Amino acid sequence: MKHLLFLLIAFTLPSKAQTSKVLEPKLENIAWIAGTWHGEAFGGITEEIWSEPSGGSMMATFKLINDGKVTFYEIEVIREVENSLILQLKHFGPDLKGWETKDETVDFPLIEITENKVVFEGMSFEKNSDNEMNVYVDIKDNGKTETVKFNYRKTLKNSKPLKQLIKVKHAKETINIDGIANETIWKNSEWHQLDQLWLGEAYTADDFKGRYKLSWTKDALYLLAEIQDDVIVDTHKDPLVAWWDDDCLEVFIDEDNSGGEHQFNHNAFAYHIALDGNVVDMSTEKTGKLYNSHIESKNITIGNTTIWEVKMSLYDNSYNDHGENTPVNLSSNKNIGFALAYCDNDSSIERENFIGSISVEGIDKNRGWIDANIFGTLQLID
Repeated sequence: MKHLLFLLIAFTLPSKAQTSKVLEPKLENIAWIAGTWHGEAFGGITEEIWSEPSGGSMMATFKLINDGKVTFYEIEVIREVENSLILQLKHFGPDLKGWETKDETVDFPLIEITENKVVFEGMSFEKNSDNEMNVYVDIKDNGKTETVKFNYRKTLKNSKPLKQLIKVKHAKETINIDGIANETIWKNSEWHQLDQLWLGEAYTADDFKGRYKLSWTKDALYLLAEIQDDVIVDTHKDPLVAWWDDDCLEVFIDEDNSGGEHQFNHNAFAYHIALDGNVVDMSTEKTGKLYNSHIESKNITIGNTTIWEVKMSLYDNSYNDHGENTPVNLSSNKNIGFALAYCDNDSSIERENFIGSISVEGIDKNRGWIDANIFGTLQLID
């Protein structure tokens, strides 16, 4: 079992001719490995954190989580030894008791380094982009070898430009999600406008007008939206069919305000909140998925005005569509990437307008469901 588990981070590429230039066996040529990586393996969630090169080595910690509990840990180092590199590691159980003896390590000498690959004898790293790498694992069992591929994504340092900074007040009382909005925090919070045309032809104030407020508690972010819409459309009974073509709120959340691409991953979320309360976003399987457990909402319509109250649990980028996940606790001074939009349909086959909360540069303004860099920033305050 131990021999199988250590291969979780033993990366072996399929044998094939190298066409890339071979680089010197220096740590500086593999510095792209540094950072915090998350992925899925053996039915669980993996986390691996590599340091920058220093003192002639790179160091990492690794853990595998299954069903919300740690299965095992690893400590790894890549060291410069005799004009080459060697990767060494030791395993520890969830109680931090070592698998190897006191002086024993599992060693993997370097074979070669190219621009996008680091190949050790028994393990390899393959770089796809600045925040993604593939992992190929050779698992030997009963004389047979199976190569298994894993995909890992890296948490990047926040390089997103700060824009549309909104300070969000802490709610001192319970906010009831009932669409009535009679809590003190709503009376004492300022309105923000929902008035940026992201998609469709120009609209008039008689057709659409929107604004919103925000608040937070330790366990959730809260949204109050007031939407004036002359025609409300909700024709798709299946919540996973063309959900964007019915009238709905769309809330964009980037828990750590890091920005970046999130089309088919959970670096950020783009929640479509339907009039019936169903919540849809794209899953890692590249298809729509219900995330009703993330959001509680209630809307009340009087005349052409709909009041929406929304409670949102926030999740970080380690969220696993097939595992157990714990919402992030919120605290003062935390920054969150945020944008709000409304899909407006006036009885057409497709939505006619998409109106957002923040100005988006360029011709293609409908990028929030892909690019978290367009989001504004919320700063939580007491």
